[in-house]
Amino acid sequence: MTDNIAAGTPTSDTPSSVDGYVGDPAVRAEWDNRYADRQQLWSGRPNGALVAETAGLTPGRVLDVGCGEGADAVWLARNGWDVTAVEVSGVALERAAGHARDADLAVRWVHAALTEAMLPPASFDLVSAQYPALLRTPDAAAERALLAAVAPGGVLLLVHHAGMDTQHANDSGFDPADYVWPSMVTALLDDDWEVEVNEQRPRVAPEGGAGAHHTDDLVLRARRLR
Repeated sequence: MTDNIAAGTPTSDTPSSVDGYVGDPAVRAEWDNRYADRQQLWSGRPNGALVAETAGLTPGRVLDVGCGEGADAVWLARNGWDVTAVEVSGVALERAAGHARDADLAVRWVHAALTEAMLPPASFDLVSAQYPALLRTPDAAAERALLAAVAPGGVLLLVHHAGMDTQHANDSGFDPADYVWPSMVTALLDDDWEVEVNEQRPRVAPEGGAGAHHTDDLVLRARRLR
């Protein structure tokens, strides 16, 4: 992993400022508001699927997509991974960086949308996207960004809540058609990829935090062969 992910990349323990954010300001504001509404949004513990699916992997360079308040990033760093974490919310990144400092762990924090983060291509041994809110576009930009980040021999781990992709748009403004789901990523996999896991299974959920009511996961684990 290069030290300079992009111009203005933050230091290992401090997220970039709001002025350095790269992405849609409306998306940043939406997620900043969600995080600012609570002192802690998530459980503070690593996602169960991440823990299970990385158990047999040799630590290397990892990209944590949509890192939130940093529980996965901190856990990965504690377990020997060289972590780069991307997040649209500056509020969440400040919390995440604080948790890493408290644990005396180094993480590269990138305040950007995945599609705008200017990450070095094919550079990560693991790309982890745990329940990401990636906006769908006609050119499949987010899906392609996930795949492009994985190094040859590396793994893409995409985990999402089962059943959400088939829901109807609701009064809160959530429309599944607006977001990327594992099946959309799977559809882009070619002979350069080997699907190791593609299944729905009971969720191993940390106690507390938003999203704790979801009971089943969709888990896609694919290895890039070349």
